[in-house]
Amino acid sequence: MTELGRPASAHAIPLPGPDGGALTLSWGAATDVGRRRDHNEDSYLVHAPFFVVADGMGGHLAGDRASDAVVRRLGDAVLGTFASREEIQAALVRATADIEKAAGGNAIGAGTTVTGVALIAANGAPAAMVFNVGDSRTYRIEDGAMRRVTIDHSVVQEMVDAGLLRAEDAESHPDSNVITRAVGFGEPPEPDFWTLPLRAGDRYIVCSDGLTKEIGDVGISRIAAKVPDPQALAERLVGDAIVAGGRDNVTVVVLRVDEAPDAQDIEDTLPRPVRA
Repeated sequence: MTELGRPASAHAIPLPGPDGGALTLSWGAATDVGRRRDHNEDSYLVHAPFFVVADGMGGHLAGDRASDAVVRRLGDAVLGTFASREEIQAALVRATADIEKAAGGNAIGAGTTVTGVALIAANGAPAAMVFNVGDSRTYRIEDGAMRRVTIDHSVVQEMVDAGLLRAEDAESHPDSNVITRAVGFGEPPEPDFWTLPLRAGDRYIVCSDGLTKEIGDVGISRIAAKVPDPQALAERLVGDAIVAGGRDNVTVVVLRVDEAPDAQDIEDTLPRPVRA
């Protein structure tokens, strides 16, 4: 388990360009091994421009190393405070090579999910680029309403999309842990990307499936409505997932937009992902 970055309140990020100004953000993060696992294979990164969670998979410590490789490669990918889609993709390719080395002779290989928010500059203004591989999730809370941004790369999501399974039954399905995409396992990474405007008051919740499988989207939304502070919300969500059963590692990153310039010229790409 790797934790990169620290919680921050009202952190001002200077904007690119001659007009000056700043983007002001607050963020928090929390993680727990849970009640049934003997070690934590999740990792997170909270340092501009990245707010990311990775959930590792593999044999003896391989998952831990896989999630570590992803957050470290992302952390090293950008020198400034704004990233690009190309830099994210390149970092995931480098992480894939790192994971292959770390897996060594592990027969089942190693891999990790990854999802999160990257700060980018779009049309001269800051924006959020959400990216995802696997079944960890990123949510956006706008005007008090929470919406899932990412689409799970999983067997049960494909069944839901095909009309073979109700969405409310997906988490309890026997194949709910089977994912169809990951970073690692000897395959090129295939992230989905979405570009969203950054608006004052918006919040983003980034989490491993140890949260979603315990309290679900409705539970996350209800708790978020009561807890505005990013660090307090991250800790509350992790704590409630443990109380609900804690069957897996649980990691949560929360990003809040405190102040942002006018984002009206940035197109919201939801709900369709743009594939690399």
